[in-house]
Amino acid sequence: MSVSDDAVFHGDGSNVPGGNDNRFQRHIRTALLRETLHLANFSAVTQAAVVVALAWMFWDIAPNTYLMGLAISVTSLCAATFVATRHHRRRFRDCATPTAVRRGFLLAKVLSFGLGLVWSTMPAMLLPSVDNAYRIVVVAVCAGLISDAYVVGPIFSVAILLVAPVVAGAIVGLAGTDAPVGGYIAVLLVIYATFVFISARRMCRLSHQRILDRLKVQEQNETIGLLLNDFEEGARDWLWETDNTGRLRHASGRLGELLGVDATGLHHCTLADILYRYADGPQGRAKIDAVVAAIEARAPFRDRTVRLRTSGGIRWWTLNGKPVLDESGTFQGYRGVGSDTTAGREAQARITFLAGHDTLTGLPNRAAFQEAVQALCDDGVSTGRCGALFYLDLDGFKAVNDERGHGTGDRLLKAVALRLTDLAGSKASAFRLGGDEFALVVPDTNPEAAEALATRIVSALRRAFQIDSVRLDIGASVGIAYAPDDAVDPESLLMRADLALYSAKAAGKGRWQGFDPSLEEKALRHRQLDADMRVALASDEMELHYQPLVDMRSGRVVGFEALLRWNKPGHGWVSPGEVIPIAEATGFVVEIGRWALRRACADARLWADLRVAVNISSIHVRMPTFHDEVAAILRETGLAPENLEIEITESVLLDHGPAVLGNLKRLRALGVRIALDDFGTGYSSLSYLTEFPFDKVKVDRSFVRDLQGRPEKVAVVEAIARMARALSMNVTVEGVETQAQLDVLRAKRCDIAQGFLYSPARPAGEITALIARIEAPPQPAGGCGGELDRTRTPTLSLVRPVNETPGRPGWPRQPLQRRFQPPA
Repeated sequence: MSVSDDAVFHGDGSNVPGGNDNRFQRHIRTALLRETLHLANFSAVTQAAVVVALAWMFWDIAPNTYLMGLAISVTSLCAATFVATRHHRRRFRDCATPTAVRRGFLLAKVLSFGLGLVWSTMPAMLLPSVDNAYRIVVVAVCAGLISDAYVVGPIFSVAILLVAPVVAGAIVGLAGTDAPVGGYIAVLLVIYATFVFISARRMCRLSHQRILDRLKVQEQNETIGLLLNDFEEGARDWLWETDNTGRLRHASGRLGELLGVDATGLHHCTLADILYRYADGPQGRAKIDAVVAAIEARAPFRDRTVRLRTSGGIRWWTLNGKPVLDESGTFQGYRGVGSDTTAGREAQARITFLAGHDTLTGLPNRAAFQEAVQALCDDGVSTGRCGALFYLDLDGFKAVNDERGHGTGDRLLKAVALRLTDLAGSKASAFRLGGDEFALVVPDTNPEAAEALATRIVSALRRAFQIDSVRLDIGASVGIAYAPDDAVDPESLLMRADLALYSAKAAGKGRWQGFDPSLEEKALRHRQLDADMRVALASDEMELHYQPLVDMRSGRVVGFEALLRWNKPGHGWVSPGEVIPIAEATGFVVEIGRWALRRACADARLWADLRVAVNISSIHVRMPTFHDEVAAILRETGLAPENLEIEITESVLLDHGPAVLGNLKRLRALGVRIALDDFGTGYSSLSYLTEFPFDKVKVDRSFVRDLQGRPEKVAVVEAIARMARALSMNVTVEGVETQAQLDVLRAKRCDIAQGFLYSPARPAGEITALIARIEAPPQPAGGCGGELDRTRTPTLSLVRPVNETPGRPGWPRQPLQRRFQPPA
């Protein structure tokens, strides 16, 4: 459709309100043309009659030829209009295509303009040649033709094309009449024509708006009809209506579908009868009573929810309704909307369940656990009955996750949850707190029953799990705290159960442990030590002492191991075996390691040609920046890289083997020596020795103790020495305290001895005198086997506590009688 076809004033009406509504433009143009064609026949007949009458009136006073031509022209155009109108009206009845509408507009304009041109000659020819009496007739005919604009007004352009030529012809004719009357009449005619044009324009706008409004209403009615049909057919809601006796006037198919019956069987039943028929027990009837009471009181009601039991299960309906009154206020019945809210109710119930339950295992989650612990404490305070709180942590679950994947780990957690649920029974409640942490809350129990349940839990979770055709062996550690005996508030009870769990894991895992006040005292001491050691490191209260490493063949000092010492003001010497685990748990061991590295390298810089070995925590070694830190410290202190030895334990390589090995290889390329500490006490995977060529392995003191009376220990030490020689590594033996031990080790061709036989760790200021004392006596003859670096290079171990508690791998230990003794 062209732009010219979209203008009502110049074709169809774009300058009228709503004319720019493209959705209705074609329909508006069609309707305007239909209205114009409907009136065009009446206008054509009228004009034909007028031209014949005019020719008869003026036959004797005007040229007959002109009158005959005027009559023939006008009647011919009127006949053409009549024929065209019938043709287009028939086409519009069949199919009002855009082309037909466009042609209809064009034909209407042509015929209108033709009639206007023919009629414009009449006043121009007759007014100058007749007397005033006949002039009145001519002017009246012109006025009538001008008023014809109202007939074709729906299309303003057609009205303009018809009337404008007539007005122009009248002005021309009046100009040839006697002045000033002709001029006066011309002015009045122009004023009248202007009024007609304005009125016709307004009619055009009103017609356009009327048609547009009708189309919009029609569209809205169709939309509403479709929506109502959809509403009735497939929506979860339905409309209901009753008469003044309460009987349903219409029962939708949706209503019957929800009830599981044929909707036709519900016709003429009352709404109350239907609701009571499907009421779900006494509670359901109580909700229905409220709806029925409102209907009986003829009062509106809103959002009244009822619960029904149907063949498809429990359904929830929400009903809205209001009374219908006629104009006189007489009650006619009820109209309302019913909504099936079952899905929403189920979704809300699911949300409520998920808010208090773990999505993986289905067990109550931490939020529900907090409420249960609060109830346990409240019950203990109010009744004095004992309740138990179990904290559980799975042993070995991380290895399953890492080796088998998280999918297998998730299925394992589900299996654990099932076993815990079976063990808990109906009296206890099991919870999943997150990760591999679980809990049990056992109200109204006693310590004997709780301990028996803990034993069953540990035993049950120790049994193998069959997951995806794979046998998985894990375990569990359990901590127990009692309310009100151990605590009367949730926070304290949780803390004490956690302390008991920590104690069970520290004791070797796979066991249970009840809370003991000493655990809390120990925790408080640990927190205090954590705070104090940070202050001590910042205030330079900590120091490094050095224990000599002696060549068993030559008796010369070849290295020192640096050991942490802390003489706490007002307290005395604090065991590194107590401090280091705390620092590892909090991550502060990294700060201690950086300080010790820097201090050890600075001290070793003052010893001519002595090597210093530093034992580094696994947390520190695994950091990506560890290599850069060591290189920076070497540059800062000026110590040659070959005079620094880093000692690590096998645990460093367990979780991040490739990454750590890469870090250590960069250090070794720099010239730093790498030693594997406490070899034989940990996992002892020989693959570590093949993947990374260590410079030295250190045999733990546990193999040296009772060496003479334990041939198997001698065999292990000998095997380690032979393997080390085959891999071009030196062997250092810790804990050498007697000459007899030294003789055996020397015979087995070990290289370096470290222990109280030579000296405990001493301050850096005593190093020179210590070396002189050790090397002064003549050394016994006999080879110790194996080549050893002959340079006088002491070795220093970073932060390993010499006085560590027995049983903890990775740190040298002193004999019991010498533990915690300050250096002389």
